[in-house]
Amino acid sequence: MSLESTANAATSALPRFGVKDTRRATVLAFLAWTFAVYDYILFGTLLPEMSKTFGWDTSTASLVSTLVSVGTAVVALAIGPVVDWIGRRRGMILTVAGTAVSSAASAATPGIGFLVGIRALSGLGLSEQAVNATYLNEIYAVTEDEKIKKRRGLVYSLVQGGWPLGVLIAVAFVAVFLPLVGWRGCFLLAFFPAVIIALLCRKLKESPQFELELRLRKMRKQGQTAEADALAASYGLVKQESGGLVAIFQGKALRNTLVLGLAWIVNWFGIQVFSVLGTTVLTEGKGVSFTGSLLMLIVINAVGYLGYIFHGWAGDRFGRRNVIAVGWLLSGVLFCLTLTVAQGTFAVVTLYSFGMFFLIGPYAALLFYMGECYETQCRATGTAFLNALSQPGAIVAGVIVTSMLASGHTWGSAALIVGALGTFLSGVLMFAARTAETLTG
Repeated sequence: MSLESTANAATSALPRFGVKDTRRATVLAFLAWTFAVYDYILFGTLLPEMSKTFGWDTSTASLVSTLVSVGTAVVALAIGPVVDWIGRRRGMILTVAGTAVSSAASAATPGIGFLVGIRALSGLGLSEQAVNATYLNEIYAVTEDEKIKKRRGLVYSLVQGGWPLGVLIAVAFVAVFLPLVGWRGCFLLAFFPAVIIALLCRKLKESPQFELELRLRKMRKQGQTAEADALAASYGLVKQESGGLVAIFQGKALRNTLVLGLAWIVNWFGIQVFSVLGTTVLTEGKGVSFTGSLLMLIVINAVGYLGYIFHGWAGDRFGRRNVIAVGWLLSGVLFCLTLTVAQGTFAVVTLYSFGMFFLIGPYAALLFYMGECYETQCRATGTAFLNALSQPGAIVAGVIVTSMLASGHTWGSAALIVGALGTFLSGVLMFAARTAETLTG
């Protein structure tokens, strides 16, 4: 059995989470996500150098990238039920440790088979944001830190902003160390910060919500079912017939699982085109020089970080669902204008940067909103499941773009149809999701 919140008045309250512990958890969550992104982006950044070492042509390199995405999705999907079983604290340690192993083992890869298998472990790092969303959502709900509690969406946006910062660190890291230690050395050096963070995460405290869940599990295992039901009821909780993956497809969770899942897949069409393949879009689609596109990467990710902060603040003020939806609608329009009417460096840079602002910024609100969509017993499963759908989105987007290019379309038209239209459509889909008010009502 698992539990579900009920409108009935609770007679017991969960223990409060201290100010010091809340802030420690926030800082470590930020560092864990930043270096998870660092490892994730490092692979894509170093893929051309790896291709030279192994003699891969462009099609082989593309195949390797696709296979890695498939493996990443499988691992990312599996981590949710694991974290709902072992806890948020151990989940943080597991995901960061997985990032460390992925980096170190990548340095020793002898070829495609080993590389695809070991890089699948980067799915643990990619799942870090889902674990963060679960853990911080729970502790912010019971924290004694009133400043964070009142602005928890804004604070979480600072944590989620580890994505653009992780990208910037990875790019800078490669620029400095690649000529000195090669791509294997770059992967090996990435191992150390992840290990340090994993060790620091051992000092974290488990969330009170999960500690209550563990207590109820133990009571039921010992045959104290009636006592466990009474204890759960005292906290305003009632039993559900199932948990884990089954629970996220039942009751009030079902609608958001379906809507957010589809929106996440379609939005990653835009992420894949304008973020992962951004330099190609700029050079092939808009005629920007390669050097100019690299400079754009710095500007775009700086603007993207501001987008996280803005959408975190706006989500607290205007409702997370609406902020996400409007942001993606605006992003789709801005990218459309970038690809069709923008002429000259200033216009392209401005429209592209603001397109990214509204494309990646809403994820600060989305990840926290996802945590609000599910109960304690399946929260990590739900957020990890949705998070894992990024990889199918990336794979499908890549297949469509490749097919369009092979049939004679230009990069500009492919980016417009797949990236801009996909981003806009994801915003439309978000309006079908339930608001936070209906989730708790």
